Amino acid sequence: MTDKSCDITIIGGALAGAATAWHLTRLGFNGHIALFERDPAFAKAATALSASGIRQQFSLAENIALSQRTLAFLHEVSENFGFETDIGFHANGYLLLASEAGRETLAANHAVQKQCAADVTLLDPAALEDKFGWLNTDGIAAGSLGLSGEGWFDAMALLAAFRRALKGDPSVSLVKDEVASISHERDKVTGLRLADGSEWRCGTVVIAAGPSSGAIAQMTGHDLPVEPRKRSVFFFRAMDRLAGMPLTVDPSGLYVRPEGDGYITGISPPPEEDGPAAPYDFEPDWPLFEQRIWPLLAERIPAFEAIKLQSAWAGHYDYNSFDRNALIGPVPGTEGLYAVTGFSGHGVQQAPSAGEALAELILFGEYRSTDCSAFAPGRVGAGRVFAERNII
Repeated sequence: MTDKSCDITIIGGALAGAATAWHLTRLGFNGHIALFERDPAFAKAATALSASGIRQQFSLAENIALSQRTLAFLHEVSENFGFETDIGFHANGYLLLASEAGRETLAANHAVQKQCAADVTLLDPAALEDKFGWLNTDGIAAGSLGLSGEGWFDAMALLAAFRRALKGDPSVSLVKDEVASISHERDKVTGLRLADGSEWRCGTVVIAAGPSSGAIAQMTGHDLPVEPRKRSVFFFRAMDRLAGMPLTVDPSGLYVRPEGDGYITGISPPPEEDGPAAPYDFEPDWPLFEQRIWPLLAERIPAFEAIKLQSAWAGHYDYNSFDRNALIGPVPGTEGLYAVTGFSGHGVQQAPSAGEALAELILFGEYRSTDCSAFAPGRVGAGRVFAERNII
């Protein structure tokens, strides 16, 4: 089998990888890019199975900046691609609720968000009741509401647009296959071998493989702390339609938002039950709905006491077990090896801007749109935790 060559290989063809490839070409890279994806249908990809929300309500300015950059891109998505692109954006906002124990943290996060020019406001229980008559504010001390730009969209429609643009670019090869190994000599990447036995020579490798990124990194002898964590999403219908309902997050961690003619909801499992998922395990955690989710829904939103569960699915977070923040930039110890992964549930909203930033770093040796220095993978080996408090 004849060996092939390219300048940059990107492992993972979903949003992070596709965005990185697209931005490389947009920024003027004149070499050859190969984008490898083992499942172009993306049936099990985090992009396809996420709740597809986007918010500015984070505790770290760097995370706020990434989401704001993506928001700017989405607001002009058709102009950016040069063809009509409907991503079904619903700008209903995010409503984050806090108990008395969480009020101080909510206020501290709000201060950071305002410094970053995020359009968010703090509401007391009376204001919450006035604005959202369907909400039970028992046990609620405050709420943070972000409307301008926050909401949810069709992540697969956005991915389809990226890949449509890449298919029309002769400098990009979209390859359907699985990476079996990565070659490196004298601490520098030299290429990779695919499951079909073919070899690709290259000088730059980008790991954008979502939940599989940790396993991919091990091919080069690196311990990238990214692993799959299963999250179940449930779709239900209710008698009442809550007009203009934002994506609402309860102090328990439960979230719920409108979806079509119903609603979707989910919650992270308790820490003691939240371990790495088997790569093939995409079975929804059905007992979770009746045991934890439904009682919480009914308590917080009385209109949801009588609902009918319709369906469910499960996806995998690319979970960074070190500090639950993205890993963006060069992987120390191997020249030419980069990562854009570990978003821990924020990939859909941050991958488009993270891909842009990484493309800039590869091409120009510096970040120009969004400074992602704080997300450098080197912080893991240095034991430098960069933790986001506002995890959903």
